[in-house]
Parts: sequence; structure tokens; C-alpha cells
Amino acid sequence: MKHLTKIAAAALPLALVAGVAEAHTAAAPGGGFVAGLSHPIFGADHLLAMVAVGLWAALLGGRATWLVPATFVGVMTVGGLLAVMAVGLPAVEVIILASVVALGCLVAARVKTSVVIAMAVVGAFALFHGHAHGMEMPVGASGLWYSAGFVLATTALHALGVSFGLLTGRTRDGLAIRAAGGAVAAAGLLLVAGV
Repeated sequence: MKHLTKIAAAALPLALVAGVAEAHTAAAPGGGFVAGLSHPIFGADHLLAMVAVGLWAALLGGRATWLVPATFVGVMTVGGLLAVMAVGLPAVEVIILASVVALGCLVAARVKTSVVIAMAVVGAFALFHGHAHGMEMPVGASGLWYSAGFVLATTALHALGVSFGLLTGRTRDGLAIRAAGGAVAAAGLLLVAGV
């Protein structure tokens, strides 16, 4: 847990100094690392879903605390590779928005399930998040550096969710974590509505 918190603490300041516009430039400064780092942080749909994955992992506890986020990162990377290889997936943006609402609801309702089922759920969503990242890779970016950026940002967002979940999930019936899940779901609905 301390490693995840340190990763989040190190990555978030880097993400905050990266310009939003650099995530979608024609040429990729720094080999694409900054663009990869920026994409999950500055895309509200990605940011919300990734924090929610961490929140849900914390609620599930035990091995799920690290296996669920690790599954998301691994499958997301595969999704990014599929996009770079021009393998299409249907309804990518719709499923990404659905993931925000669904993951927020899972946290708000404090849904407990097996680690395997949780890994399957987040893995299914991660494939589409990764595909979107791959589709947004700037022209001329190094796939390796771009991937390293979005993997680091995703890991930091998961760590943020896990940290918040572990700190608040066991207090007063987890009211704070449930409220955070509800806020994620509500924000997802606003994104769906185009607000």
C-alpha cells in the first residue's frame, strides 16, 4: 500500500505540470511520455473510472486491493496495443462512459464479489479504456514511451482510489467511500448527458 501511495504522490505532480494540449499534439514531445501521462489525467471519463477501480479494490480488500488494479492496467495495455494495430472495437466511447457509471454504482452500493469476477469486470472495461488511449496516441510518438505514460498515470489514479478507500472505507459504514462512488456515478451520468 505504501508503494501505491508513493507512486500516486510522485506521478500526480508530473501530470499537473503537463499541458492539456500536449496530450493531442501532432508531434510528441518527450517521445510521447507526457502525452501518455496526460491522457488519463485530463480525460474526465478515464480519471473517474480509474479512481473508481481503486475505490472498489479497496472495498473488496485482501488480494483484490492489488489484483483488481493490476488487471485493469494489464488489460488496458492490451487494448492500447489493439488500437495501434488498427484492430477496432465497437462502441468504445459508450462503453467507457458506461464504465464510469457502473464502477461508481459498484462502489456506492458496496458491492462485494469474488476477486475473479471483479478482475473480469474491470478487465472488460479496461480493454476499451486502453483502446481509446491507443487511438489518441500522437503522430510520431514512441508507443513504448506513450504507453509508459498512460500506465504510470493509470497506476497513480488507482493508487489514489485505493488510498482513499482504505482510509475511509471502514468508517461509519463506509459513508465517505460510498459517497465517492455515488459522485463518480453521478459525474458519469453528466458525461453521458453531455453536460
